[in-house]
This record gives sequence, structure tokens and C-alpha cells, in this order.
Amino acid sequence: QVQLVESGGGLVQAGGSLRLSCAASGSTSSINTMGWYRQAPGKQRELVASIRNDGMTRYADSVKGRFTIYRDNAKNTVSLQMNSLNPEDTAVYYCHADWGWFHVDYWGQGTQVTVSS
Repeated sequence: QVQLVESGGGLVQAGGSLRLSCAASGSTSSINTMGWYRQAPGKQRELVASIRNDGMTRYADSVKGRFTIYRDNAKNTVSLQMNSLNPEDTAVYYCHADWGWFHVDYWGQGTQVTVSS
């Protein structure tokens, strides 16, 4: 099993930046892809960015060029640098890990990001 703990959310003005971090513990050697999802009120949870073990990344079109995902396999952490934030980025952001042969999903508790206009 894996435990994920996020940090770094908060309130920021439009155009500002935030960095989210997620620390994994437990059976971390079996983690495949790690990433960030978000869920805004009344909307479905959506992928923001993900990064594989080999470093390949994937981004939602809405964040390309503004957000960057980083992964440190030695420290079992994944971070999301968010720049040029806008109110549409307001959501609860969840850290995600894809674990093991059967690709079990693990989630963090979520961290609120609020962007004011």
C-alpha cells in the first residue's frame, strides 16, 4: 500500500504561482505513474499532469505551458509548479499514484487551490 500526503495549496491572485508537493510512503518501489488531478465544484475530477517512472510527462491542454510536473524517485515525491494561475484553476488538487501490476489507484487527501480575480 501507499500513502500520499499533499501540501502547498492556498489562495493566490490571478497571474500568481503556487507549488504543490506530494510525498509518498509505504510500498513506493511499486509506484508506476504519479500525477495530479483536480476537481472543481460541480465538475468531474480531471487529470492535470502525470509523470511516469521514465520521466515521460502528460499535461491537460488547459495547463500546458503554465504547469510543470516534477518527480524525485529517490525522495518519493512529486511536485506541481503552477504559474500564470487563473480563476479557472480553482479546485481541490489531488495527488495520485498508480501502483503495482494491477495499477491500483491511490489518492491523497486533496489540497485546495483558490485563484482570485
